[in-house]
Amino acid sequence: MLVNYNKKRNTEARNVMLKKIRQQISEHTPRKLTLDMPEAAVLIALTRSETEEPEIIFTRRSRRLNTHSGEVAFPGGKRDPEDDDLSQTALRESHEEIGLAYEQVDLIGPVGDVISRFGIKVTPYVGVVDSGVELVANPDELDRIFRVPVSYFLESDTLRTDELHYQHMTFHVPAWQYGEYQIWGLTAIMLVEFLNVSLGAGIPLNVPHIEGSEVKKGLWSRRA
Repeated sequence: MLVNYNKKRNTEARNVMLKKIRQQISEHTPRKLTLDMPEAAVLIALTRSETEEPEIIFTRRSRRLNTHSGEVAFPGGKRDPEDDDLSQTALRESHEEIGLAYEQVDLIGPVGDVISRFGIKVTPYVGVVDSGVELVANPDELDRIFRVPVSYFLESDTLRTDELHYQHMTFHVPAWQYGEYQIWGLTAIMLVEFLNVSLGAGIPLNVPHIEGSEVKKGLWSRRA
C-alpha cells in the first residue's frame, strides 16, 4: 500500500506543477518590446507523464553551423514571412528541427520578449507535449535532443552565475551545467524568466537582453 500511496502522491505532485505552470503563464502579461528588428520564436516544451516528473526539452546546435554552433537552445528560429504570428514560428521551427508536429503541442502562451546578442527579438512560447513523443533531430541543424527535469533548475546548488560585460557594465547571468550540456546565455535567460513567472523561482535576472535598448553587435562578451 505504501508503494501505491507514494505513486499516487508523486502523480499528484506532477499534476500540480503542470497545473500551476499553465495557470501562471495563462494569466501572465508578457513583456513586449517594440524595437524594429528581425523576429524569432522558440518553444519551451514541457513533458507530461503519469510516471515521470515534467521535463524541459532542449537541443544542441550542430558544430557545423556558422552561428550558435555547439550551443544548447530551445527549438525555434527566425520568423518566416508566411508565418501568421510568432506562435506559428515556434511550432513550425520545432517541427523542422525536432520533428514535433503542430498537433502534438498543447500551446499555453508566451513569456517576455528578449534580445539576442545578434540583434534579434526572440519570443519564447510555453507548451506541453506527451513525454512519449518521438523526436528526431534535424542533422543539418542539431547534434542532440535532450531533456532536463524542471526540478533540477529549482535546486539552489545547481545554479551558477556568469559575468557578462556590456557597454562598460557588468551583468550577472544565471547558468547551469547538466552533465555534458552547458545551459547559459539567452537560453538560460529565457529559462529563468519562465521559472520565475510560472513557479515563483525568484532567480535574480537583471540583464540587457530584457531592457529593450538597441543592441550594439559585437560588444557582448562572456566570462565564467
